[in-house]
Amino acid sequence: MSSMLVVGSIAIDTIHNHLGVHERVIGGSAIFGALAGALFVPVSIVGVVGEDFPLSAIQLLQSKGINTGSIEWAKGKTFHWEGRYSRDLTHRESIRTELNVFAEFQPKIPPALRDTPYVMLGNIHPNLQIEVLEQMARPKLVVADTMNFWITGTPTELARMLARIDVLVINEEEARLLAGVHNIPRAAKILQAMGPRIVVIKRGEYGALLFENGTVFSAPAYPVEDVVDPTGAGDSFAGAMLGALASEDRVDGASLRRAVIYGSVVASFCVEGISVSRLSTVSMQDIRKRYAAFARLAHFASEAELAQLGEKEEKQ
Repeated sequence: MSSMLVVGSIAIDTIHNHLGVHERVIGGSAIFGALAGALFVPVSIVGVVGEDFPLSAIQLLQSKGINTGSIEWAKGKTFHWEGRYSRDLTHRESIRTELNVFAEFQPKIPPALRDTPYVMLGNIHPNLQIEVLEQMARPKLVVADTMNFWITGTPTELARMLARIDVLVINEEEARLLAGVHNIPRAAKILQAMGPRIVVIKRGEYGALLFENGTVFSAPAYPVEDVVDPTGAGDSFAGAMLGALASEDRVDGASLRRAVIYGSVVASFCVEGISVSRLSTVSMQDIRKRYAAFARLAHFASEAELAQLGEKEEKQ
């Protein structure tokens, strides 16, 4: 088993959805990514919070074995995002984004963490993502996320970041915008040419696509009956995917496919509660049970059929 480092935003969110208004709940890419990754391996988190950040949230992270020693406490208020979801939770609008202490955030990786082999760069300014990489030794695998704001607003900086990472995790809309084409397989090839040898494209309720070494793997989405809050699902996916890879301490076709499924499993739990309420209570037993359910979702060939297909391929 290895370990992972998560660098990203730490936030206080206000969420409007079909259940009402949920004020001042914890959020941010680093929070969701760290909690998801900690289900598999030891995690260290780097971010900044203000004087209003609840100590109970830090205690929650610590209770999951997450190293919070590199969270910076700054004078002022914590990054705050307020958003409203449509009734069917398929669309959201930002009501308010207040950077607060996050506006001056400069990630500082302590010497003890610079050898961490698996690194997750949450959805922050590409220059900050590059700053993290400049401080790391030689990580085995770097996973990064980005968003429309950086794609359109900081294309030069984003290109520099993409050239230095191994895995890009991005949703369909962002993939099309960044690649400049609509077709997803073509977009994935264009994105790989920008630097990351592995591209994972999240498709929401339709699952995810993994593009690696000329192959494509399609992972289904788990049919969650009661979706409550999609906030952080993408970060949970990325954190769990990286955590699963770190737990095996290997990166090949088979481990990547398993990791994508684990990412989908953890994301499916995340959406079942407001903020981190469900993610913080999920157990490895829950994960294994739903992982098995994922296998049954897509399983349609018997062992005998698979053996026959293998024999045909060998003859050809």
